[in-house]
Amino acid sequence: MSGAAITPGQETPIPEFKQIMGHPAPLWMLFMSEFWERFAFYGIRWALVLYIVEQFYKGDPSGQAAANLTYGSYLALVYAAALFGGYVADRVIGYQRSILVGAVFMATGLFMISLPNQDIFKLGLATIIVGNGLFKPNISTMVGKLYSIADTRRDSGFTIFYMGINVGGFLAPIFTQFLAQKVFNVSDTPAYKVVFIAAGVGMLLSLVWFAIGRRMLKGIGAPAEGTEGSSRVMYVALGALCVIPLVFFLLSMGAAKLQVVLSVLFFGLAVMLLIEGVRNGKVARDKVIAMLLIFTFNILFWMFFEQAGSSFTFLAENIVNRNLGDFTFPTAWFQSVNSLAIIGFAPIVAAVWVMLGRFNPSIPRKFGLGLIGNALAFGLLMYALTYLVDDKSQIPFWTLFMVYVIQSIGELCLSPIGLSMVTKLAPTRLVGLGMGGWFLSTGIGNNLSGIFASHVSGDSGMSVASALGGYTFGFYSLLGAGIVLFLIAPLMQKLMHGVK
Repeated sequence: MSGAAITPGQETPIPEFKQIMGHPAPLWMLFMSEFWERFAFYGIRWALVLYIVEQFYKGDPSGQAAANLTYGSYLALVYAAALFGGYVADRVIGYQRSILVGAVFMATGLFMISLPNQDIFKLGLATIIVGNGLFKPNISTMVGKLYSIADTRRDSGFTIFYMGINVGGFLAPIFTQFLAQKVFNVSDTPAYKVVFIAAGVGMLLSLVWFAIGRRMLKGIGAPAEGTEGSSRVMYVALGALCVIPLVFFLLSMGAAKLQVVLSVLFFGLAVMLLIEGVRNGKVARDKVIAMLLIFTFNILFWMFFEQAGSSFTFLAENIVNRNLGDFTFPTAWFQSVNSLAIIGFAPIVAAVWVMLGRFNPSIPRKFGLGLIGNALAFGLLMYALTYLVDDKSQIPFWTLFMVYVIQSIGELCLSPIGLSMVTKLAPTRLVGLGMGGWFLSTGIGNNLSGIFASHVSGDSGMSVASALGGYTFGFYSLLGAGIVLFLIAPLMQKLMHGVK
């Protein structure tokens, strides 16, 4: 039961909630709100790079590089925006109202990108980024506020919520592809605007669901006393409107210049964390150094993992034989494989860690396993592009399918422990900044993923040769980094001073 225990950092007791299936009733409301938001987010993922090439480059493969760069920059800024969205919720208007404002902006942006104009398209992406920054980190925080720290159901509550993310991520590409290619298309080209409109409708459903259901929260996530006035919401909305042109500028400046901006931010954040660590003594300093080293490897992981939405999409569209008898496997459905694999393998991976007991790998070695798992996926592509290419310059369907599965297992070794690691290693006063470092490192990796994918596609579009060259580089980079992390794991453990 959710008693009246007080969670550290909360000013009021946790209310008594009606229980549904052993958990507070608001969890299920948040589950569905997040389901529809992830439906919207992942519903457009498969279509973005294909749409950019088709709409703004008239289908010319030379547009693949630019599409990959835009996609990488978009993802990078989504993660960067989470830093500011958390601050707005904490200090200005509370979590509930941040989620509502963010949902409005996300829905607006999704409808905007359905308009066939390149400037409006990028402005729509900028609007989605700003809205996502206000929505995504804050709805996850709300789940934690339903339980006391000592509540043994806390982890299972987050697991249920995590399933909402992955169920939405699994169904969205299947549904939006069906609408675009089976219901509304009038030619060989999918009706991409239908994908974006369907995602916008999904986001409106998330907005309405949360707006109606938030009364169940009984004040959890409401604005702090003295900040309840609607004027603050108006100021945040106006501020978000003013930020959109800045985000548009960052999207338009190009991935290489954006990388400089993100790197400067990361360097400044690292310096602040190190200074605080030094002030707090040798142990705190060492923990910060270990955390920053992990951030560096995290960048590399996501640089190659996020080929899933960029270069792998062009690989699926042009180089993978998707004909399965009388059925052609849609390119969009590959985006569902990751969510399906996460749902299927997450309990297995968790059980393996428990079964290993005292032999359970350390945090650095789990990160190393994640990198090596990602490397194996690229190794499979190397093999397929070298030995399994048919007379039509295509590789078998199963190879790319298994690449997504193997990457997902690697993700399970690395991603779930990242945020937990930060809370244990960051200086006590700067845990929020440490979280920012984690998100920023992921964002940097996503931006680099677009730059890397643009090289894989080359000037004239992806070919077997360009894909083989790029993915060979990915294999050796990931494998080398994973081995290095395994070798320095004992040193990392010393720097972490007993953190498990």
